[in-house]
Amino acid sequence: MDLGLRGKIAIVAAASKGLGKAVALELANEGAEVAICARSAANLEKASAEIRSRTGRGVFAKALDVTDYAAVQAFVAEVEKRFGRVDICVTNAGGPPAKKFVDISVDEWRTAVELTLMSTVFFAREVLPRMRKNRWGRLLTITSVSVKQPIDNLLLSNSIRAGVTGLAKTLANEFGADGITVNNVCPGYTLTERLGELADHLAKSAGASRDAILGQWAAQVPIGRVASPEEFAALVAFLASERASYINGVTIPVDGGWAKGLM
Repeated sequence: MDLGLRGKIAIVAAASKGLGKAVALELANEGAEVAICARSAANLEKASAEIRSRTGRGVFAKALDVTDYAAVQAFVAEVEKRFGRVDICVTNAGGPPAKKFVDISVDEWRTAVELTLMSTVFFAREVLPRMRKNRWGRLLTITSVSVKQPIDNLLLSNSIRAGVTGLAKTLANEFGADGITVNNVCPGYTLTERLGELADHLAKSAGASRDAILGQWAAQVPIGRVASPEEFAALVAFLASERASYINGVTIPVDGGWAKGLM
């Protein structure tokens, strides 16, 4: 299937590793020109080299903090200057720490809001007017299956990612008539470094091994295993494509059937 992504200009945030890198790689494989950002310049360079090696396509990479609005503004402007436009934007950020309510400080709440919600707002503010000008665009927010079903010990994620979902749905309503779709994609248990960190945290608390925790998670999924980042990225690429032109304002879990709700 030709997704119609060849020559499209795509921004992917937090793309130095994990889901972000998998998405950037998938979009590049489909022929898109990819601009990626993350905080670590060293990790970004590794990701850029891997994408170039595996796809043969160039990558524009810039180290920045997605909670810094001025840095996001400058990055999006530079992408537009280099490529002439912005067609696709995939917002993403590292997840907030796993803690229970009584252990979370007020400053940690503020930090989580900046990282998870405001970073999405910052990219949306910059890319949507540009997409509207071109009468075509795809804004995709990466959150978590926790927006469908809260996950124990992930209070910050459960709370704030739901706000991102509400933002995405509202933006879909506001910009749909401009040829822009806005959708939210929710990974379930996916084998990334972040999942390994969560497994280590829970293993330490429970006096168990990382493999035991990963096994418990896999047992909760009807498919019987955790996902690969590539399986998640495949859906993002489809939603970013011409083929998904009538899919707008939806929240889709990629969780192997883990969430138990009907919707």
